[in-house]
Amino acid sequence: MYLIELYKSVQGESTFAGVPCIFVRLAGCNLRCAWCDSTYTFTGGTAFTSERILAEIEALRPCRLVEFTGGEPMLQARELLPLMQVLLDREYEVMMETSGERPLGEVPRAVHKIVDVKCPGAGAAFPSFRMENLDALTGNDEVKFVLSSRRDYEFARDFTREHDLAAKVGAILLSPAFSQAPSPLRIADNMTLDPRELVEWMLEDGLPARLSLQIHKFIWEPMRKGV
Repeated sequence: MYLIELYKSVQGESTFAGVPCIFVRLAGCNLRCAWCDSTYTFTGGTAFTSERILAEIEALRPCRLVEFTGGEPMLQARELLPLMQVLLDREYEVMMETSGERPLGEVPRAVHKIVDVKCPGAGAAFPSFRMENLDALTGNDEVKFVLSSRRDYEFARDFTREHDLAAKVGAILLSPAFSQAPSPLRIADNMTLDPRELVEWMLEDGLPARLSLQIHKFIWEPMRKGV
C-alpha cells in the first residue's frame, strides 16, 4: 500500500469529532474537488506492507480508533479491506472516509464509513457518487456533504430527502468548505460558506442533519498537516 502519513491526533469531523484517533492517510485520488485541502495526496506516497502499517498502529496504543483517509482509500481496496478486518478482529474501532465513487459493498460492515457525496461546488468531481452504494449504507455509517454555496446546500437537502438518508445512516453531516488559501488565523472567515447562514437554512427546512465543522482547523492553523 502507498501511504502519505500515519499519525495520532483527534478526530476533526463526523460524530467522532474530538476523540483521539490514529489516521492512516493513503496516497492517490481519482477526483479533483475544487475545494480539496489534501492535494498533496494525489500522487506519490511511500510503499508500506500491511504488516508494517499494523505495527505502526499498534505502536500508538492505547488509542483504539483508526481512520483510513486519503486521497481515496478505496483505490487500494485489495490491500485495505483485509487490513481493516484484521484491525476489527483486534478490537480496534475502524473508520474510513471515502467519496463513494468506488463500490462499497465489500467493506466490512463494522467499519464506520464516512461517505462524502460531492455537491456541484466540487467542480469536476461532481457528480461522482455511485448510486448503488446507497444499498451499502447502514446505521453505522455517515454521509457528509461539503458545501460552498446555497446551491450546494439545496443539492444536499434534496438528496437527503429523495433517498431518505435519515433512515439509512447514523448521521448526515453538512460541512462548510474551507478556502484553499486560508489565513493562518483559526477563524470561521476561512470558510467559503458562513456556518451561521448554513445553520439558518437547516433550521428553516427542518433538515435532519448535523453541522460539521472541521475542528482541527480551529485547534491548529488551517493548512497544517499531520494533525
